[in-house]
Amino acid sequence: MAAGLQVVNAARDWLGTPYRHQASTRGAGTDCLGLLRGVWREVIGPESVIIPAYTFDWSEPQGEERLWAAALAHLSPAGPDMKPGDVLLFRMRNGAVAKHLGILSDAGTLPAFVHAYTGHGVVESPLSAPWRRRIVARFRFPLEG
Repeated sequence: MAAGLQVVNAARDWLGTPYRHQASTRGAGTDCLGLLRGVWREVIGPESVIIPAYTFDWSEPQGEERLWAAALAHLSPAGPDMKPGDVLLFRMRNGAVAKHLGILSDAGTLPAFVHAYTGHGVVESPLSAPWRRRIVARFRFPLEG
């Protein structure tokens, strides 16, 4: 199975998981980072770092791009074309740090992504123009294929 499809299938297995800040347990609760961590465990294996506790506004007061830095340290930069399985990093407000993640599930004519969203849990959403404008970086899981 292609690496991107493996990532998408693992992410879709999390659909319906409730939103829980700092959690990462399929079916019980997760946030957007927890979703990525859970997919990592399912397709790669144990996590290589322990994630410290974080608040809802983490990295905002300092203006630090911590999530972006972590993605650069643990994921591979994506190529020029969007592909299923790409990790999408979003900036939710102009001038704010980037701190929302999703996994591209469909890159075709109706692109979509899987993400854990406050108040909604893990959902598959259309990658509409407003979401697309918020993407600041794309990465891939370090897998072959």
